[in-house]
Amino acid sequence: MTSDDSARVLRPVALDGGTVIHTSADRRLAAEHWLLAAHPAPQQARTEWARHDVALLPCGGLFSAVRIPGRLVQAVAASTDPADIDLVLAEVLDGGPVICDPHGPRYYALVPGSMPRTWRAAADDWRVADVDVLGRGTYLGVPRLDAVDFAAAGVASYWAVPMESAGVLCAPLAVARLIAAGVHQMSEDRAVWPVDPPLTPVPGVGAGRGERLP
Repeated sequence: MTSDDSARVLRPVALDGGTVIHTSADRRLAAEHWLLAAHPAPQQARTEWARHDVALLPCGGLFSAVRIPGRLVQAVAASTDPADIDLVLAEVLDGGPVICDPHGPRYYALVPGSMPRTWRAAADDWRVADVDVLGRGTYLGVPRLDAVDFAAAGVASYWAVPMESAGVLCAPLAVARLIAAGVHQMSEDRAVWPVDPPLTPVPGVGAGRGERLP
């Protein structure tokens, strides 16, 4: 997406005093255009979103992804409730975008496209924990930008932490700290997280995305 495209997508709103903001809908639309730009045929990806709710986008260009097993993330959150986990991920990764595939479950933290090269040594070490860094030559199933709720998504992928703005990704260091915390927690308490437990929503707990659990 060119700078001119960005200007057309983002329609600023002027407030009293001259402050200019962009609405959440405009930011989401800009993020959608940015993700589509990763595909060599953006219209094809848009069609996949319309038909299947998920589009296959190539990694290693605009973004790469770190695939983290559910058991590791659940150990950090001390919960299998997706609402709890999503809140913890948003806090630990400072709002960086994360996709959840409930089938694993597996979590995919979107990171800069250069991470597979610049963090190669760390990525090699992470493989013993079933963590992988997806770069060039791999594709990631990216859900529609409005798929942000586990219950509504059902068995389909959804954004555990939504991409709120175009080009805003997870900081590699924050992802590394999340992985380290998960590995440490699992080594301390293997009996609780031996395999990937299924995601189990708990009624009435962590119902809102902005809600902080006690």
